[in-house]
Parts: sequence; C-alpha cells; structure tokens
Amino acid sequence: MNTLTAIVPFYNEERYLKKSVENLLQVKQIQEIFLIDDCSTDNSNDIANSLVKENKNVKFFKMKTNGGKGSCLKHVSKEVSTTHVIIHDADLEYFPNDIIEMFEKTLVYKDSLILGSRFIGSKIRKNIYRRTYFANKIMSLFFSLVNFYKITDVATCYKLMPASFFTQASFKEKGFSIEIELLSKFLKINRSIIEVPIRYQGRSYADGKKIKTSDGFRYLINTIKYRVRS
Repeated sequence: MNTLTAIVPFYNEERYLKKSVENLLQVKQIQEIFLIDDCSTDNSNDIANSLVKENKNVKFFKMKTNGGKGSCLKHVSKEVSTTHVIIHDADLEYFPNDIIEMFEKTLVYKDSLILGSRFIGSKIRKNIYRRTYFANKIMSLFFSLVNFYKITDVATCYKLMPASFFTQASFKEKGFSIEIELLSKFLKINRSIIEVPIRYQGRSYADGKKIKTSDGFRYLINTIKYRVRS
C-alpha cells in the first residue's frame, strides 16, 4: 500500500502557516506532515509547535541556520518512513485537494514522479505577475529541450515522488534551484514524469512571495549543470 509524507519548509509564514497545514490535514491520503522552520524571525515557530501539539501526525524540525528550501528538504530526507513524498509550500498558493488526484496516479505509476502542473488542463489559476508566468514557461521549455523530455512546469511546488528516490539522492542545491536538481536527477534514473493539472492562486511580493528573478537565472544555469553532472 502506498503512503505519503508532506514536507512543508517555511520561513516567516505566520500569516499563512496554520491555514496551510490545516488544509493539508484534510487530505486523508497524507499520513505524516513534516514542518521545517528555516530560522523564522516571526511567530511561525510558535504556530508550528501548536500544530504539533494538536495533531499527532505533524512533526516539527528546526534548522540551525537559514539555508533555503533545498537545505530544509535535505534536513528531513532521512526521516521519511512512507513510500512517497510530496513538497508543499507553506503559503496558500496551492490547493492540497489536488494532491488526492496526484496520489491516485501512484497506484498505476508507483515508481514515477507525479508533477502538479499549472499549465495544463482547465483548472482555475490566478497568476498575479505576467513576467513570472512567462518566465516559468520559458524555463520549462528550456529544461525540456536540454533534457529531451517534455515538462510543462518545472518550477511547480507540487512534486510527488517515491521516497526511495528522495531519501537516497544526494542533493546539492540549498535554495529554490532544488526544483531543477530534483527533476534532473530523477530523469537520470527513471524517465517517467506524469503531469496532473492543479489549481494555483499566486500571491504578491507584498504578501510574502520569496522567489526572485535571480532564482530564475539559476534555474536556467542549473538545467545545464545537472544535465551534464550527476
């Protein structure tokens, strides 16, 4: 039987963390939720501790230094005991109900990576910034051409993968570029990535959006880097 852990890295998300995790708790397919605090300076830490006290399937981890999304994922990679893992950002841009359809795909494609795409299907999406919309399109096209494998949304948060891959791979990236490294390394062991349409509600930088233009350039550089390097 397939089981699932949701990994939630966060940094200064006191406005959204509680609601975000409560939404995850409604998805019965998720057995465990890992919260990783990347040295927040607001009340996120207290909120995470409260969530742990109220829910036995929520575990809390705290980074010693601020390292970025990739560092948080690596920090808990050896703690996973389920068959599969999904990444969930601690904002409200994504909708955990979409995880249900993604997880159902593992019943047929157990060893595949299931990717939640914001660019296929007809689900409701709100992209606040046109530049990030087109940047994601360009990055995905570039990644597809370099790797000879079509992926419509490389920057999506929702990547559901076999825990055997997640726990055994040696990840290097500390920040958002973990998204590119993860996909690149998975394709080297299994060229089977199944895309599922998901909803999306983009938030503004004033509301705490953290990815920057510089991260986009790193995505492009690391697409080439991890194509030629293990």
